[in-house]
Amino acid sequence: QEQLMESGGGSVQAGGSLRLSCGASGYTSNRYFMAWFRQAPGQEREGVAAIYIGLGSTYDADSAKGRFTISQDNAKNTVYLQMNSLKPEDTAMYYCAAASRVSPWTRRDQYTYWGQGTQVTVSS
Repeated sequence: QEQLMESGGGSVQAGGSLRLSCGASGYTSNRYFMAWFRQAPGQEREGVAAIYIGLGSTYDADSAKGRFTISQDNAKNTVYLQMNSLKPEDTAMYYCAAASRVSPWTRRDQYTYWGQGTQVTVSS
């Protein structure tokens, strides 16, 4: 069974950077989607970025464009989210998710596996 484990969250000041990691295990396919979602208190969980493992195609939400980069390390079965120029509004719990097929990538109900989340707090 697929398992996802996030790490790398923390507290930073506005303008700072963090790199989140999501380690995946148990997935038998070599082509699947992995995505980062985030959820702030009182708000819906929203997609941040996604990558199609095997092809390397990436997808970004408007809020992430120019600041966040999703990447993969196939040898380590790990997906990263490099977050630069962080803003207080980026404060949220960040979750890693995986699915065989999603359309569009932001459809959170189509993701089968989820990690426990890692907290990101950005202070002004």
